[in-house]
Amino acid sequence: MILYGISTCDTCKKALKALEAAGKDVTFRDIRADPLTEDEIAELVMEFGDAIINRQSTTWRGLSDWLKASEPEAQLAAQPTLMKRPVIRDEDRLLLGWGADVQGKLLV
Repeated sequence: MILYGISTCDTCKKALKALEAAGKDVTFRDIRADPLTEDEIAELVMEFGDAIINRQSTTWRGLSDWLKASEPEAQLAAQPTLMKRPVIRDEDRLLLGWGADVQGKLLV
């Protein structure tokens, strides 16, 4: 299992801790230190659409109007921290966020 996020994200820290406590083998990937590839970005956008973009973040509010109007792929390539976090790859499925629905699927 891979958890994509940033090391300073409290939600990512909570998810990582809970998954490890549940006995899951989790690899944390800091997308700031190890950015997503074009193929990975395309896969996330295909899976989640523009829901992958966190429009509540301070990073989003600081974007230029041009970048805000661009495609999610361009936004993530320019500012990886715009990705809604965490994204969890569990075998062949991708999950977004750390809500009760995601926890219910992973913490069993």
